[in-house]
Amino acid sequence: MGIFRTGSYDSHEPRFCTPLTHPLAAILLIGMGLGVPMASCLAAPPEPGGGSATQATGSAAGETTAGANSQLETCTETLGTVSIDEQTNAGWYSAYQSQYRMGSTIPALRLLIQQSNCFVIVDRGRGLQARTREAELMRGEEGRAGSNYGKGQIAAADYTIIPEVILSDRGGSGAAGGLGGLLGRAGGLLAGLAGSVSTNEAGTILTLIDNRSTVQLAAAEGFSKNMDFAGMGALFGGGAAGGAGAYTSTPQGKVIFAAFTDSYNKMVIALRNYKAQTVKGGLGTGGRLGVQGGSTDASKEVSTKKSTKPQQK
Repeated sequence: MGIFRTGSYDSHEPRFCTPLTHPLAAILLIGMGLGVPMASCLAAPPEPGGGSATQATGSAAGETTAGANSQLETCTETLGTVSIDEQTNAGWYSAYQSQYRMGSTIPALRLLIQQSNCFVIVDRGRGLQARTREAELMRGEEGRAGSNYGKGQIAAADYTIIPEVILSDRGGSGAAGGLGGLLGRAGGLLAGLAGSVSTNEAGTILTLIDNRSTVQLAAAEGFSKNMDFAGMGALFGGGAAGGAGAYTSTPQGKVIFAAFTDSYNKMVIALRNYKAQTVKGGLGTGGRLGVQGGSTDASKEVSTKKSTKPQQK
């Protein structure tokens, strides 16, 4: 079903109707492959499928996937279990929520991670809460015998992935240039369109932590940018500006999650060639930067070198 329709409408269907007031609008619609109706009405009843809300596409079940993003990096061997800590008390998260009114990043990240086959996800949020609630019910008088909700069944999380948004800029300034002066009235329309073009940018960081030692194993930065054509309604007359903007602007959430996808892909590439960092004497035993009079191995080496240094005459 096309976006632009003519004729009668169901009163419950959303629509934004306006006459095409300039031939440039017709040219634009033809270039977009939408055709030119006698009267333009933006009316698109919801249909399942046909797109994706984020870069996380398709589905996953165990190690099998369907419709996954073709650009997603994958692992031939699963590396362990992982939980995701969104750190909702962090400053970036409150700014992210208040400015863009977006939901949690965790569901889409879970899908990406499972589709990659690099980690098995363990839930430490609502899934764990549901498990605790069910276990309490089954252990009570109302629990059915044989429900198998005994102790010792929760899988440990070997690692934690921490997502963070470090840059989110929506609506960077566009440039109208001198189109109005060069092309007259048509140029003015084009200048209005150019001036409505803005850029959306997002930068993210994913960090992978070993839960037993708290050692950081990997970190990866991600970036995404797009152009937002939010003001194309100028070509349709004043009445269509809101409707056209609603159909053409890209939510900042998509840009942010594209950056997370970039972060995760970079992390997977790094993990394929993972080699553990080593410290002479062992991790957390004092390190290699000694101080005079200290008790660590490195500090003792400093004291030894100082005592054996020949005296200058």
